[in-house]
Amino acid sequence: MRPMVRVEGVTKRYRLGEREPYFTLREALMRALAAPARWSRARRGTARRAADAPYLLALDDVSFAVDAGAVVGIIGRNGAGKSTLLKILSRITEPTAGQIDLYGRVGSLLEIGTGFHPELTGRDNVFLSGAILGMRRAEIARKFDAIVAFAEVEKFIDTPVKRYSSGMYVRLAFAVAAHLETEILLVDEVLAVGDAAFQKRCLGKMGEVARTGRTVLFVSHNMAAIESLCQSCILLRGGRLQGIGPPSEIITRYMTEELLERGGGAEMSNHPGRRRGSIVMLRSVRVWSDGVEGGGRMGARLVVEANFAAPRPIRPTFAVTIKSANGAPIFGVSNRWTRQGAEAEPLRGGLIACEFPRLPLMPGTYLLDLYLGDFGDPTRDLDVILDAVTLEVFPSDIYGTGMLPRPIDGPVFCDATWRVQEVGDSDA
Repeated sequence: MRPMVRVEGVTKRYRLGEREPYFTLREALMRALAAPARWSRARRGTARRAADAPYLLALDDVSFAVDAGAVVGIIGRNGAGKSTLLKILSRITEPTAGQIDLYGRVGSLLEIGTGFHPELTGRDNVFLSGAILGMRRAEIARKFDAIVAFAEVEKFIDTPVKRYSSGMYVRLAFAVAAHLETEILLVDEVLAVGDAAFQKRCLGKMGEVARTGRTVLFVSHNMAAIESLCQSCILLRGGRLQGIGPPSEIITRYMTEELLERGGGAEMSNHPGRRRGSIVMLRSVRVWSDGVEGGGRMGARLVVEANFAAPRPIRPTFAVTIKSANGAPIFGVSNRWTRQGAEAEPLRGGLIACEFPRLPLMPGTYLLDLYLGDFGDPTRDLDVILDAVTLEVFPSDIYGTGMLPRPIDGPVFCDATWRVQEVGDSDA
């Protein structure tokens, strides 16, 4: 089956430095006729300076194909080339090298609000923006009521948009773009704007578009949305294609290779956070989750594993306190409370691991305090290291909806169930 999108060896270079002088056609002709030799030398000099100028390689030999009806996420750091790729696919800019084949009408949601004029009413801007995005007037008129209802601006549709709140403006702009009827839809970070309710509607509309069988390329930093909406994922790094595969696999690779600046293993013997009076017993610690060193995804299994050596045999207790990045305690766990290992044979060294079956932390950076003790002496911890290691927690589609708990509700999320029951007047 022929793919809807085929990208072969696409490279995009941008020149750095001074801009070339701009001449109108009339000016160019007058200069050439007045002094043809000088004009020719000047043009050659400009060409040489352009060839010698440094350049930025925004995309470097990128190749992939997207089948009809596929929803593909594109992820990577800022500056990885994601937006440049979509602009080339949208024909806004041309590639320096390579070839792109698109089989179908293309719609783009790259700049929300493109074509809006502040002095025009919402109604006028719907038709203006729709025309700029490639919609026919009859198509806009047919969808006008749905666009206005989606944006929830019915009362203000005949008011100039300069009087709209920022939320109303963004809702209307997205509504116009989201109602494009295209075979191929290119979307660049539309979920980064608006309030939580609007983002939820955006996500629902994206899901609806995906279910209609249209081909979608979706750039976002919202990993939960990528995992929820997309069947496959593309990872870009420094303009180069790093991998294509299932979203969960590519997201884990991205988090591991791109976002973790420190590994999950650390030596503890000379750690500056060791509490005064501690006996140096913790030798090293390793934090890992599903192959990711130093971090894990929301709801994933996380292991904190410590290597210890004691001056005498002990039955080890191991406690972990997780704190926010600014040092505020969030929660702690310890096998001293559960008595796991209390009856084990004493050891002078080995490994002890604390496992979280389902990490209940919101995305962010956390600090871990470590406590090593002995069941034989429950009154104190023998080796205490504060701020021992950092833990990075990444977004994940934990509920299968593409939506995450709100950060303002705190750093911890919790599973719950809901029950709805009708209560009659006699029971009220």
